[in-house]
Amino acid sequence: MRKLILASMLIALPLSAHSAAESFTIDPGHTYPHFKINHLGFSTMQGRFNETMGKLTIDMVNKTGSVDITINAASVDTAHEKRDKHLRSPDFLNAAEFPEITYKSTMVMIHDDKSVHIDGNLTIMGTTKPVSLHVNTMNCGIHPFDPKKQKFVCGFDAMTTIKRSEFGITYGLPGVGDDMEIFIEVEAIRN
Repeated sequence: MRKLILASMLIALPLSAHSAAESFTIDPGHTYPHFKINHLGFSTMQGRFNETMGKLTIDMVNKTGSVDITINAASVDTAHEKRDKHLRSPDFLNAAEFPEITYKSTMVMIHDDKSVHIDGNLTIMGTTKPVSLHVNTMNCGIHPFDPKKQKFVCGFDAMTTIKRSEFGITYGLPGVGDDMEIFIEVEAIRN
């Protein structure tokens, strides 16, 4: 009988741990994907994307989760309309044919210090490549401006570096850099 009880407990443990995952919706007003790239060896050009949506799951018990982010490619913004129009063209993002840039995690590992390592697939212009994101800190808690103290938010700052040529974006090489630093500051609200 003891063996049967012990076996039942061992089977139930993974099920209860699995239920610790919580789902979140990305807050587009507080999520900021942006990038840096060398411009002709003279300066670092920076830009951002103004429209982002997505979902997260976070499981603090099992130290894992998932990330699913979609960025509107046409929302690219470098504060220079002529350049932004060129970035939307087939020379760069080809936003008319490929309107979305996506990142979908394949593995999320949350460390004890709440730093996070994320492996996943980044898709730009229809080309998908594995890309790892590094998160230095992740913070979760009740939103301080919520009068009811019920709005639970998690936020993190992720970064990576990609070679744009690997996604088929070769215009202006090597004058316009191949290495592109990508940063994504995310806030997400628990569902």
